[in-house]
Amino acid sequence: MLPVLVFIAIVAFIAALILPWLLNASLVAFIHLVFSVGIMPLIIGAMMHFVPVLTRSASPSRSAKTLPVWALLAGLLAFISFAYPAEATNTYYFAGLLGWIVAGAMGWWIFQRGAISLGRPHPCLNWYLAAIGCLMLALTAILLMNFFPEQRLPLRRFHLHLNTLGFIGLTAISTLQVLLPTATGKTDGHVAQRLRSDLKWMVAGVLLIATGAGWVPLLVWPGLLMLIYPVMRLLQVWLSLYRHEIISRSGAAPALGIALLGFVMAVLFGGLHGAGMISANNAAIAYIISFLFPLVTGAASQLLPVWIRPGQQNKWHTQLRQQLTYMAGLRASLFLAAGVVVSSGWHWGVYIALAGLGMFALQLVKGLLAARK
Repeated sequence: MLPVLVFIAIVAFIAALILPWLLNASLVAFIHLVFSVGIMPLIIGAMMHFVPVLTRSASPSRSAKTLPVWALLAGLLAFISFAYPAEATNTYYFAGLLGWIVAGAMGWWIFQRGAISLGRPHPCLNWYLAAIGCLMLALTAILLMNFFPEQRLPLRRFHLHLNTLGFIGLTAISTLQVLLPTATGKTDGHVAQRLRSDLKWMVAGVLLIATGAGWVPLLVWPGLLMLIYPVMRLLQVWLSLYRHEIISRSGAAPALGIALLGFVMAVLFGGLHGAGMISANNAAIAYIISFLFPLVTGAASQLLPVWIRPGQQNKWHTQLRQQLTYMAGLRASLFLAAGVVVSSGWHWGVYIALAGLGMFALQLVKGLLAARK
């Protein structure tokens, strides 16, 4: 399932960059193509992979494994509702309701796994619960739009920031701290302590920013400070421990390091949007390109071999991983540069992002074909 979800995410990314020139649909539709169709099911699926490891428990049941599929269905309904608003009136409401049920089921499953954990669960588990909580709050905002139409715009902004900084951001920042030491083969002895101490600041920052974006603008700035402090501290730790690996041309580390830098830039884009210096559309596209693209391609480069062939690692896994991470530093740098260009209002930066995605897609096809031999 996870390799399929990665494939769907990459297709959604490419389609979201190309289709605006081919279809007469709103930009909101293509943003939902990335978030709802590409990212949400992939995060749910990835959590299902990591939670048993974090809790030292059994693999998910057959019914639990269907949650990413239901999340994908909810995402498709959301995309359709914005791509074809006249034909799919109020479909977004059913998409939000289905997504809320999926998120609730996922949160309950994670909570149960934590309760039966063999020993104390890894603190990353609490970040996943907080991320799911943000998703549920974001989808609750969608459901409330029908009852409070005069609050539609503030609720939409609340929804957007809880998704981007809360659901996606909390999941990414916590997972990256577990994944980068694995990718580099070098331990970080302070990961657990850092995750325990930083969660409250990240969650408070997300809630302040989301509330400020919707109703009380003055809350955005203290929220940004709370959010950016633990991320900048993590970036400093990484440059101290993994500087050589992050500045390499190849390997998963450059992409993961640039993804963290991309998140910092995305938060700054949000602040610039709040100050009226860049448009909401440019900020959203820059977030997708400079953060999500290096995050997904970098994490997939490291994890896809394990997801395709679970079990003991061998030469096959090493060869595929080497193929996927070849020139990953250049690829991720293209995404970062493209995000800066787009945030400045120059939409030709999309072509730079397409070049990076094209590199990864070709490497993936080439790697899978070579791995079959």
